[in-house]
Amino acid sequence: MATLLDFRRRIRSVKSTQQVTRAMKFVSAARLRRAQEMAIEARPFSTAITQIVRSVAGRMDNPAHLLLARRPEQRALLVIVTGDRGLAGAFNANAVRRGIEFLRSHSAQKMEVLAVGRKGRDSFRKQKWPLIGEYVGVTARADFKRAQEIAAKIIEHYSADKTDAVYLLFNEFKSVITQKMVLEKLLPIDPAESDTSGSQVDYIYEQPAEELLNGLLPKFVEARIYRMIADSSAAEHAARMTAMDSATRNAGELIDTLTLKMNKIRQAAITKEIIEVVSGASWSA
Repeated sequence: MATLLDFRRRIRSVKSTQQVTRAMKFVSAARLRRAQEMAIEARPFSTAITQIVRSVAGRMDNPAHLLLARRPEQRALLVIVTGDRGLAGAFNANAVRRGIEFLRSHSAQKMEVLAVGRKGRDSFRKQKWPLIGEYVGVTARADFKRAQEIAAKIIEHYSADKTDAVYLLFNEFKSVITQKMVLEKLLPIDPAESDTSGSQVDYIYEQPAEELLNGLLPKFVEARIYRMIADSSAAEHAARMTAMDSATRNAGELIDTLTLKMNKIRQAAITKEIIEVVSGASWSA
């Protein structure tokens, strides 16, 4: 049976853990605000350039750029974003599980992985999936230069005819308590559907289409990668803040339960001592 000393040690241990989880919650809350702003600011440009590129691609009979080339999908590349640290609830586990499901569902194809984040990299290494690249320390704070590095790797891999399709898998930030797992195709670019209502925008190009696409398509890939990292960064901070808040409250409830049990044991010991004293006095009389 646990003694009073055992309960006191356990309560001190839980209080120490509670201080750590509370501090991590405040740190994540502070970082979340900035990460949320960056994620929201990245969306308009990414959406606009995606619409323009899809519209341009839909008006071309023959591909004028390597990133517009469409091939039979026999090889595919999965770009997955996870965090570098844990203690974020099911944030990393959900991304890894969804990624493995996607890879297994395409087992007939030759699948490769580009891992952004330490947790995803370690998990796919253990699963023996082929990694063409790994980027660590990216999701703590979205950085456009790192996004450009990842985009350059993807463009090089696709342009060299080493893969036929590129997919992105990441957590999209919706709110502090809601993150949506998103799986979308990055390359090849799907042309925009024709608009029969007559409201489709007609573009006039000052440069030849090839020259225009040489500058536009890399920017499109960079914008999509940056938005993916920014969304995942905000989602990770939100998940960690929520998880640490829950852990802090659970620690408080556990402390209350342990304190109640400790008080009961102490009261029982005091009562026993009083009974012994009274019984001894009665025998003496």
